[in-house]
Amino acid sequence: MYEDLPPDLSRLRTLETWLVLSLDRVRRRILEVEMEQAASGSRVEPPDVRYRMQRGVDEHRAPVKLHVNGCVLGKKGMPIGEADARRALSEQIPACGICRPGTELGILDAG
Repeated sequence: MYEDLPPDLSRLRTLETWLVLSLDRVRRRILEVEMEQAASGSRVEPPDVRYRMQRGVDEHRAPVKLHVNGCVLGKKGMPIGEADARRALSEQIPACGICRPGTELGILDAG
């Protein structure tokens, strides 16, 4: 049944770590592409935007901070939904200390 996986725990743990790190990279890239699309105007903002993702000012424009929609510090950020906001916090993208989106999401240790 698991012929394609290593038989020992050590290598299974190594594979697990690699897969988690790879998934993290893919999810970050998804957020970046979504932000690029939003910046280029190729996506219409949904009417019930609850969160915004602030981007870096360098050439990569990577996600740097999550805000609640309406926060003055994140007003130029990319609009994102609740699921993407939760994913961003789980990927260690910091939450704004002013508007505290983690609290709104019920994630008390975000920030």
